[in-house]
Amino acid sequence: MESANDAPVGVLLFNLGGPGSLADIQPFLVELFSDREIIQLPFGAVLQPLFARLIARARGPAVRRNYEAIGGGSPQLRITGAQASALEARLNQMPLSAGRVRVYVAMRYLRPSIDDALSEMAAAGVRRIVTLTLFPHWSRATTGSWHKAFQTALGNPRWAQRRFAVSHIDRYPDDPGYLDALTGRVREALAAFPPASRDRAVILFSAHGLPKKMVDAGDPYVEDIERTRQGLVERLRAPNPVLLGYQSRSGPVRWIGPDTAALVRELGAKGVKDLLVVPISFVSDHIETLYEIDILFAGIAREAGIEHYRRADTLNLDPGFVDALARLVARHLEEDAAGGAS
Repeated sequence: MESANDAPVGVLLFNLGGPGSLADIQPFLVELFSDREIIQLPFGAVLQPLFARLIARARGPAVRRNYEAIGGGSPQLRITGAQASALEARLNQMPLSAGRVRVYVAMRYLRPSIDDALSEMAAAGVRRIVTLTLFPHWSRATTGSWHKAFQTALGNPRWAQRRFAVSHIDRYPDDPGYLDALTGRVREALAAFPPASRDRAVILFSAHGLPKKMVDAGDPYVEDIERTRQGLVERLRAPNPVLLGYQSRSGPVRWIGPDTAALVRELGAKGVKDLLVVPISFVSDHIETLYEIDILFAGIAREAGIEHYRRADTLNLDPGFVDALARLVARHLEEDAAGGAS
């Protein structure tokens, strides 16, 4: 065990996770639909796991087909692990008063779990933890669910006695580095359009949807998305028309809109021939980008008569994005050292 002065700071990257193989789909769906921060199924918390299994069994075949279409599983864990390695390397290039940093990964619905990550950090002698969500926009369904699960894990006697010092970076919708990295991705995608139509290509920002009742109850997600949208528009300074839609709806509830797929159809009906879809609430590729945007929406665009359809690359290992995350952590640690972190 390292001394307190030699112990590394642990940065814990939070992500939802996705089934890495077809065999992971069923347990992933059960975990997802068991989370009452996302969906509150009938008859209360006690029976929710039962209903979650029934829903997972019913939806499993369709979800399996979608994952088969993108190669048999989500690359999110692999990408998140690579982001963690890149972030750790970048942080340890910085002159941090906190000393060495090690970056760990925890997934909400599949392994490595929060408990797995805490075990790794404990073995490395970590005493100070900074959590960093890979959801730039705060929502009860993502960030809120994570915080609740993390606090529950910390309450386990195994970890409670260690008394980790913990603070959180849980939103950054208008962080300049994050916005600069996104803007670069949009500019790269626009450059791939034919020069004659580049300036008139419609830019359709697409964010993950959220049940409307959550927003009505005060969830700040839509406000955070708007801050990102506005920051991108200000940086792009492009003549292109800009729209915002929400994707990935499921279940018999009312969702926030407008719906991305419906917007694609409407644009085609209006004679739009050039369309760029920009995922703005996803920082790594997974089913929502690789299947929904690249396959499902692309097919809708073709049927609607759109001739040039493209998606801006997801941030993934973009050096600017990794640097933005590193600066968020570095600033947080320095503020903490000065007594300013929460």
